[in-house]
Amino acid sequence: MNEKLYYSAAEVAEMLGVSIGKSYKVLREMNKDLAAKGFLTISGKIPVEYFREKWYGGKKEVSA
Repeated sequence: MNEKLYYSAAEVAEMLGVSIGKSYKVLREMNKDLAAKGFLTISGKIPVEYFREKWYGGKKEVSA
């Protein structure tokens, strides 16, 4: 099981080209949405699948 399950704030910051502080704000908002749906969350991390769904519309990979 080598597939990554969660992205950290640093990884989100790098992918989105934003500061670490901004990435934490994005993660807090996404985790708040997950918690409202009844999911357990981890501060500073976001499930990879949920991030891809919310940010990229569910695509597994985004080509430049």
